[in-house]
Amino acid sequence: MTDARPWPDSIRAGETEQHEPLVRRVLAPNPSPYTFSGTQTWLVGQGADIAIIDPGPTGSGKSVGDPGDAYGAGHVDAILRAVGEARVTAILCTHTHRDHSPAAAPLRAATGAPIIGCAPLALTDDGPRADSAFDPDYAPDHVLGDGEQLRGDGWTLTAVATPGHTSNHLCYALEESGALFTGDHVMAWSTSVVSPPDGDMAAYMASLAKLYDRSDRIYYPAHGPAVTKPKQLVRGMLGHRKSRERQILTELAQGPRAIPAMVAVMYKGLDPRLTGAAGRSVLAHLLDLKARGRVDGTGDIWSLIA
Repeated sequence: MTDARPWPDSIRAGETEQHEPLVRRVLAPNPSPYTFSGTQTWLVGQGADIAIIDPGPTGSGKSVGDPGDAYGAGHVDAILRAVGEARVTAILCTHTHRDHSPAAAPLRAATGAPIIGCAPLALTDDGPRADSAFDPDYAPDHVLGDGEQLRGDGWTLTAVATPGHTSNHLCYALEESGALFTGDHVMAWSTSVVSPPDGDMAAYMASLAKLYDRSDRIYYPAHGPAVTKPKQLVRGMLGHRKSRERQILTELAQGPRAIPAMVAVMYKGLDPRLTGAAGRSVLAHLLDLKARGRVDGTGDIWSLIA
């Protein structure tokens, strides 16, 4: 039986789409419940040089532990076709999940451009991960700090530190047009997974508030459609997370609870493939509440602090 749902994007993997004079995107071949239609690699610039944001995955799909969201066969070639004769000034990554950064190394080899942007993250996580695992081979030539800028022919990108989804997450502001490349921090099609131990709910909420205080015109996320009303979306996301926190406290007011039991009540109708992601975000909320002295957990069971 074929999937009767229409393709949710205006382009297919390997194709390029112009969004505004300075911005194009190339779609990677890794659609999944966590990546929507695939990772979007953004090309910034229309003159002699360009920057590449979130080069994407390189997985072959043939190895054990090589999930669909890490599949990237042909994506580097598609990016290079889109680049054409322009010079690549920099390869930037918003963070180092395997659906975002692995293609940076082969692109550096092909173009000679440096890898610039988020910090490397060496993390040993023995717990289950609901989103993509980290790229252990990511090796930047230069790490950008919050507010640090990169300039090219007719464009300026400013790093905006947004920890939460991951501790090393950066967004990039295109100063000439008011666009913000938001990686996995803010997306229109889905909320971001916040998966401990590296994902941190308090940091994520602070980063959302930071974006709300900005005046960006449009968001270009790494997955899903552009966000044309940024403040409205961020306000809604802040409210959504606060609502989830209230749901957790309501559940625990009835007695000690395990995370799977809370997920079953809080996420009715959720795609079963996403229950792991929901559980990780619930855990992130619980850890934040624990740090604030509201709840405590022993093993898998959590309860209110009287």
